[in-house]
Amino acid sequence: MKRSVPDLIQAADPLVMVTAYDYPGARHAEAAGVDLILVGDSLGNVVLGYDSTAPVTLADMIHHGRAVRRGAPETFLVVDLPFGTYQTGAGDAMRSAVQVIQQTGADAVKMEGATPEILEAVTVLTRNGLPVMGHVGLMPQTATAQGGLKVQGRDEEGARRTLDGALALQEAGAFSVVLEAIPARLARLITERLAVPTIGIGAGVHCRGQVLVYHDLLGLYEGDEKKLAKRYAEVGRTSREALEAYAREVRAREFPGKEHSFVMKDEVLGKLY
Repeated sequence: MKRSVPDLIQAADPLVMVTAYDYPGARHAEAAGVDLILVGDSLGNVVLGYDSTAPVTLADMIHHGRAVRRGAPETFLVVDLPFGTYQTGAGDAMRSAVQVIQQTGADAVKMEGATPEILEAVTVLTRNGLPVMGHVGLMPQTATAQGGLKVQGRDEEGARRTLDGALALQEAGAFSVVLEAIPARLARLITERLAVPTIGIGAGVHCRGQVLVYHDLLGLYEGDEKKLAKRYAEVGRTSREALEAYAREVRAREFPGKEHSFVMKDEVLGKLY
C-alpha cells in the first residue's frame, strides 16, 4: 500500500528512496519494496547524455514521470521540477507543479534551494495541497554557482547556510529535505533539528532516509564509481559481457540455434519450391 505524506513524516525506520527514470527501473524498485521513487532531473546526465541537468525540460520530466508511475503504481512518487520552471516565481512554480502532478500521477514534486523566491514557492504550493520535497547542500541545477560538483557546508558559513536553508524549507511546508554531499556531522545536526525526514545522498548514516540512483547502485556504467554511491552489483559489466557473447555467436552462426527457430511442414515447403 502506497505511503502518504504523514506516513513518511512519522516513519520510525529509515526511508529508502531510489532515483529511477523509466518503467523497468520503477518496476524493480517497487518489487524491492522501496518507500519512495524519485524521478530526478539527473536523467539529463544518466539517460539523455547531457553534461548537466540544465537542458532538461518539463516535458522530459513528465515523459519519464509517466513511465515510472506505470511501473510503480503503488509507490510514493516524487518528480523533480527542472531548472527554470520554478525559480522565476511562485506562479510559475505552481503551474509547473500542477502540470507534473496532473500528467504523471506523482504524489509530490522536488525543488532545489532555499532562496526567498523558492521558499515563497514552497509555501504557495504546500498551502494549496501540493507536497514539496526540499533539497539543500550540493544542488546540481546551480552547481556552477557553488563552485562545481563538490561537497558543501565544510566551513562555518556554508554549514550555517545549509542548516538555515533546511529549517526554512521545513517552515515553508516541505515534508522532507534531501541533503546532498555535505559532511556527515552536519547532516546529523540538521536531522536532529528537523521534525520532517532528511534524505541523504553523500550525507552520512544519520539521516532519516537515503537515496541512490538506480544506475549507480546497480553499476550500470563501468568505471563510473562515485564516492557518495555504493555499487551493489556490476550490471554494466555483465551486460557488456552478454552483448559480446551474443556478437560472437552471431558471427560464428551459433545463434540462433534450433531451439530459437520455428518449423514448417515439408509438404508446405515443397509447394513453395
